[in-house]
Amino acid sequence: MFQILKTENTINFMRWSRFAFVLSVLVILGSFASLATNKLNWGLDFTGGTLIEVGFEQPADLELIRESLDADGFGDAVVQNFGTTRDVMVRLRPRDGVKGEQLSQQILASIEKGTQQKVEVRRLEFLGPAIGDELTEAGGLAILASLLCILAYVSMRFEWRLATGAVAALAHDIIITLGIFSILKIEVDLTIVAALLTVVGYSLNDTVVVFDRIRENFRKMRKGDSPEVINSSITQTLSRTLITSGTTLFVVIALFVVGGANIHGFATALLIGITVGTYSSIYVASALALKLGVVREHLMPPQIETDEEFEQMP
Repeated sequence: MFQILKTENTINFMRWSRFAFVLSVLVILGSFASLATNKLNWGLDFTGGTLIEVGFEQPADLELIRESLDADGFGDAVVQNFGTTRDVMVRLRPRDGVKGEQLSQQILASIEKGTQQKVEVRRLEFLGPAIGDELTEAGGLAILASLLCILAYVSMRFEWRLATGAVAALAHDIIITLGIFSILKIEVDLTIVAALLTVVGYSLNDTVVVFDRIRENFRKMRKGDSPEVINSSITQTLSRTLITSGTTLFVVIALFVVGGANIHGFATALLIGITVGTYSSIYVASALALKLGVVREHLMPPQIETDEEFEQMP
């Protein structure tokens, strides 16, 4: 158990709550603006289409590949490096009347003609648009169901002001993570959905730890006002938060650096989500609960009258 810290050892986190609130609002508005204009770069899991990964003996000229594909009628193809400059990924949306294998052969022929190099196929995937629509619906329902379950959980476990702060922090983390993905044009596939669900669980766990300490300190610290109790609670749990976040980030950074292109998006989402989630547990969840007016009386257990007290009543 953490020990109750003295006032002089407590970090005044709530001193910066107003600045943090303005910062969060600006970042969320920027995320919404990016999602409305740039939208998300949906992967083949959601749109359907063909994905081809090829390897070259020499560094590939992406502009030359794009020009060759454009000349052969594939101007909508997305061409980018992955891993090294000799590895190229080409993504195309579905084409009516053209089978996936036939389309891949046409793409390979166009690339070899334009670059005058022999290429090696590393990966070839086909996905129909109907399956993509089903995955889009299933992924959205998974996130929605998890948020509803979390809303029910925190509503039963905490007083409504704390529960509102916890739910707001979760929405804050998801919106900002998706906004950064929209700005950076990172491809969103099923691994990103899994990462978002992981971020939701991680952020909620951190918030619940802080809220448990806030509730405990409201009952122990009889003389402190709400800001003092919240600052003391966050300070007491700060070492646990930093150690947990730090060790998790070490693993995620390793996945990001050496995990390969297939889980690059997953690791990126976790890096963003864990960082933002640690911030939101302090300056969104706790600060919002304070703004909503949480006080000691809201968190004290209800008084139950004993039989003797009932008999003494007039």
